[in-house]
Amino acid sequence: MRTEPTSAASAIFAANRAQGSVTFDVHQVEGVTRRRQLHESGSLRVRFPSPEAEGLSAMFVNTAGGIAGGDRFDIDIAVGEGSSLAVATAAAEKVYRAQGPAAEVNITLKAATGAHLSWLPQETILFDRARVFRRIDIDLAEGASLLLCEIVVFGRAAMGERMLHGEFVDRWRLRRAGKLVFAETVRLDGDIGAIMTKPAVANGGVAIGTALIVPGDEALVERIRELTNSLSGEVGISSWNGFAMARFCAQDAARLRADMMAVLGRASAVALPRMWLN
Repeated sequence: MRTEPTSAASAIFAANRAQGSVTFDVHQVEGVTRRRQLHESGSLRVRFPSPEAEGLSAMFVNTAGGIAGGDRFDIDIAVGEGSSLAVATAAAEKVYRAQGPAAEVNITLKAATGAHLSWLPQETILFDRARVFRRIDIDLAEGASLLLCEIVVFGRAAMGERMLHGEFVDRWRLRRAGKLVFAETVRLDGDIGAIMTKPAVANGGVAIGTALIVPGDEALVERIRELTNSLSGEVGISSWNGFAMARFCAQDAARLRADMMAVLGRASAVALPRMWLN
């Protein structure tokens, strides 16, 4: 007797899930980066503010108002030879409690020879009992450059909220000239609140972040380490395989965001998107 209502409820749940997809590429026209092809579907949209220089800016907007269990979002971006693109989000992305399947976010980034891509979304905020699987696949041609950051916040501390339970799986793969040079999968599930208190994990921090800089070397690492005394959270940076990576952990999102902005400013002459400065 329970099978039919359960199946009906599952069908209703699936029909009400948000799905969004954006695929676009940019190329260079007379020394200026311009959009070429764009496809949007569902609740995910991208807008292109007026360019401030030769590069192009893109801003993502999720009209669903956040991400819930069972939602799926796909992003595929290609930056053509010699082009420059900076990508941001209009606001922090909120991932809400999931009562069923996890949400999925799939991001594919490609940059051709001589291209530069800045992937600089604002924070991802996980609510208690949120469940999300995220995949970030990056393919850089020889001579392409990348400035990428991701910040994840486990609950809104300013609102007295904490993420105590849930699931967060974050899979990153970076290829240069077709060769895999970095692979990592982070998995936090179950009693995340307790896990985050462990000294070897976050030592009670509620915000973590990663910055990936290509190319990156020891000279860049030393330049960023000069900021150490002015940073308010924990920041570690190293370089290998021709790129640099900085890890961040802080007791609140505002401190981590400030540290991230300082590191990105030191790592690249590319200006941060306007949304970061509000």
